[in-house]
Amino acid sequence: MYALFCVIVKEFLQLRQDRKMIPVLFIGPLAQLLALGYAANLDIKDIPLVLVDQDRSSASRALVDRFTGSGYFDLVGTEETASAVEPWLVEGRAQVALVIAQGYAADLRAGRAAAVQVIADGTDANSSVVGLGYASRIVSGVGAESLQARLRALPSGTRLARIELVPRVWYNPDLKSRWFYVPAVLAMVLMLVTMILPSMAVVREKEIGTLEQIIVTPLKAWQLLIGKLSPFVVIGLVDMLLITGLARWIFGVPLRGSLALLTALTLLFLMNTLGYGLLVSTMVSSQQQAMMFCIYILMVPMIYLSGLIFPIENMPAGFQWFTYLIPVRYYANILRGIFLKGSGIDVLWPEAVTLLAMGAVILTLASLRFRKRLD
Repeated sequence: MYALFCVIVKEFLQLRQDRKMIPVLFIGPLAQLLALGYAANLDIKDIPLVLVDQDRSSASRALVDRFTGSGYFDLVGTEETASAVEPWLVEGRAQVALVIAQGYAADLRAGRAAAVQVIADGTDANSSVVGLGYASRIVSGVGAESLQARLRALPSGTRLARIELVPRVWYNPDLKSRWFYVPAVLAMVLMLVTMILPSMAVVREKEIGTLEQIIVTPLKAWQLLIGKLSPFVVIGLVDMLLITGLARWIFGVPLRGSLALLTALTLLFLMNTLGYGLLVSTMVSSQQQAMMFCIYILMVPMIYLSGLIFPIENMPAGFQWFTYLIPVRYYANILRGIFLKGSGIDVLWPEAVTLLAMGAVILTLASLRFRKRLD
């Protein structure tokens, strides 16, 4: 155990001497959290709106006021005809056009269907879908108010059956996209710190020739293996606590579950990332190769196919089956379950067992290859 302790101390001292590594280990994760936390926001507001009001009535002006007063749309210009809105959309001056047909107020008074058209720029699919949803909600609200006014004009005692929808959103009542994306930063940071950097650290030993010096010492393979990986486990846990605290206090992402459970399940995830990092170090011969292999062969596909950003349900069937082999898929469920739902081990035990099994397999394979290279 004393030999193992000496190896761990040596690794920490080596990390401290590499001054370029300290910002990567601690400042880098903070920069990623702040950048993604503020940039990855799908809550669309102030959508540029161009108006074509061919009715010019008090009812049409009331509808426009509903659009501009909602906070979702910003009126940037007006036109006389619907054909004139195309330059606004082509040049990017507006993303949505609202066209109110002539006779809109008369149709409302007569109880007929009033014509209102919304034209959206489909080049930005997300903003268009969200903007159309906001517009549909506003127009439906105006239509419901008009119907209620007509019902109040009916003779007293007249009763009409109706269906009332009462929506309720659990776990994220305001539908804040940040609550979905910010926990994903934790998984990406842990992959960076405990998969890419360990692989580069082991390869660096080979490049500078110190690995051969360590081989001739009485150290056993398992002592060297645990000693080299232990500092990255500690750094990964520190980054986890740091990002969790900042996500809670800066972005308001709730931590409804147990921090101790999150820490324990994070250790299972680190088994996988450390195993991948060690495995890569046995397959390459330079730090540049290790970094490129980890980023383009492992990290990027894992992020895309894990459900951290894109829903797995929308992927082709073959890719959906492949995601079961990606550890980040299970860790993403753990993060959002603990952060947003307050899930306990009684709910997350399938993910925990899967991460434990996958981590054991990957670490065993990596350690066997590493030991073979030492022999």
